[in-house]
Order: sequence, then structure tokens, then C-alpha cells
Amino acid sequence: MNGKMKALVKHCRGYGAQLENITIPIINDEEVLIKVKATSICGTDIHIYTWDEWAAGRVNPPYVFGHEFSGEVAKIGSKVKSVKPGDFVSAETHIVCGRCPQCLSGKFHICKHTKIIGVDTQGCFAEYVVLPEGNLWKNPEDMPYDVASLQEPMGNAVHTVLAGEIAGMNVAVIGCGPIGMMAVCIAKAAGASKIYAFDVNDYRLAIAKKLGAAVVINSAKQDPIKIVQRLTHGNGVDVVCEMSGHPTAINQGFKMVTNGGRVSILSLPSMLVEIDFTEDIVFKGITVQGITGREMFKTWQQVSGLLNSGQVDVKPIITHHFPLEDYKKAFDLMIKGNCGKIVLYP
Repeated sequence: MNGKMKALVKHCRGYGAQLENITIPIINDEEVLIKVKATSICGTDIHIYTWDEWAAGRVNPPYVFGHEFSGEVAKIGSKVKSVKPGDFVSAETHIVCGRCPQCLSGKFHICKHTKIIGVDTQGCFAEYVVLPEGNLWKNPEDMPYDVASLQEPMGNAVHTVLAGEIAGMNVAVIGCGPIGMMAVCIAKAAGASKIYAFDVNDYRLAIAKKLGAAVVINSAKQDPIKIVQRLTHGNGVDVVCEMSGHPTAINQGFKMVTNGGRVSILSLPSMLVEIDFTEDIVFKGITVQGITGREMFKTWQQVSGLLNSGQVDVKPIITHHFPLEDYKKAFDLMIKGNCGKIVLYP
């Protein structure tokens, strides 16, 4: 397919991005060209847009960023068999090598040579995006475009929450950005006994409350550890899902987890975090998990099942919709935290 397309380009090694007209990408025999119908903004995109230390050490402008989307197959390579033009798809955004020891043992989500679209390759904040056939996930035809674009980040929340036992457990979700909000929904659907949601943003805490959090705590106004200890009769919570990336909040999570509990960490702290290993990990006998991406494709099946069951509704998490041209408004809202999930339409 020839011609030009709109694309949001990370144009320099500094703050911001700019909308440009660039050439529609060309596919090889094993790739698929997808017309993007909806694309949502992720915390990773904020790192790139604001050009923090992590972004400066990882990405190489100029390039198109963005990695969460849904779209329609526009063109397929000559060797592509599993999808056809017109199919409605989303995508696993981790492109793996298939040859490293992790891939060969079925642990594709921790491939040593993973490339992430919109981080290491051209992304989806554009009218078209190219992906390998093996990364595509077919969507139900009646799924709304905006909901379909949220399956990739929802997979992060599913992987975090369901990385261990959850039914009947007291669960703390630290950081109620969009993925934290999803974690609240998922923990509730999975049978958590009581969900404690923590953030410093009252707007987001209010959404978490509507989604099923029994207790919401503004950590800037109250002492999270004291409240958890009081409400759990000194036992602490069974599971901590760390979504904030803030060193203080991370430490609070380790303090509030019960002996023998689980701390699953999805967040990406932008600085080194000091943890009291002796008291908060070793003597407590807890399990600490680093969560990266989604288990391919087990997590996608779980996401699909939860959405199809009706037990998880992500629509309340989507608070704003913008055309791609209004990206500055969208990113400003995300940076200020006065939103849930924001969806852009190319």
C-alpha cells in the first residue's frame, strides 16, 4: 500500500512529540499491515513523551511510538495464513526471538531478546502499523474499538493479579492508574476477599472505589501501613500488586504484606529503590515476583475470558476520547492524572 499516513512521532531526545505525515510502512512476507481504529495511551508512553531517565536510556528518536491498539487487517504478507484482510485484531506487543533458552522452554514473555513495538520498533500512534503474524490476536466482531485497544494493558493487570492465589485473599493494589484500576476489577472478579486501593490522586481513587475496592486510601493524607494493620487486625494483606513505581509506596507494600504473602511488581521505578531485605523479605518468607508483559498467549486467553464473562467491565476506566490531532490535550491529562484511560483515534 502506497501513500502517506498521520503519525505521532517522538521527534527528538527531549520533551513532547509531534504529528507528522510519513510513509505508510511496507510489510514483508510474514507481516501484516493493520489500519489502526483505536489506540490508548500507556504509562510507558508518558515516560517517552516526558523524556525521563528511563526513556533517554532506552529509545532512539525519531520514530512512531505507542503500543496499545485495535484495528483492521489491511494487507497480509504472502506467507501469512492465520488472518485475512478485514479481520478485527489487537496485538501482543512483545516481539520475541523464539530461539533463546526462555523461548525454547515456553517462557516467551521473558525472552532475552524481546523487542516492544512503540519502544524498540515503530509503534501504533498512526493510521497504520505493521506486526508479525504471530503477534496478532483476533477480536470478537462486536467488541468496541476502545475496549479492544485495552486488552494489552489489561493483560498486564491480569498477569500481575493472577500470578498466584487470589480467591479469598486480602489484596492491596498500590497505584491506581489505569492498570491499577484494572487490577481492582480483576481481583474482584477472581474472588478476592477485600481489596485495598492506594494512590495520591482522589480522582483515580474514586474510580477504584466504583470498580470494587472496599477501602481506598490517599497515601499522601493517611498512613497506609497503620490503616492496613488496623483493618487486618495486625496481620497485613495477603497479596500486594505494586503498580505505582514510587520508592515510598513500594516500601509500604513490603511493610504491609503478611508473613508468607506475595508481592507482585509491575511498576517501573525510575530510580533505585532501597528495600529492607532482612525484615521485609527474608524474615517474612514472602514471594516477590517481577511481572513483565503477558504470558503468551495464556494471559490473552484469560483477558478474553474475563471480558466475555461480563465479570470485568473496563468501560468505566475509559474516561476520555480524542482524535490523534489532540494528543497534547490527552498527554497533559495523563501527566496530571486527571483521567483514567485515554483513547486516541487516528
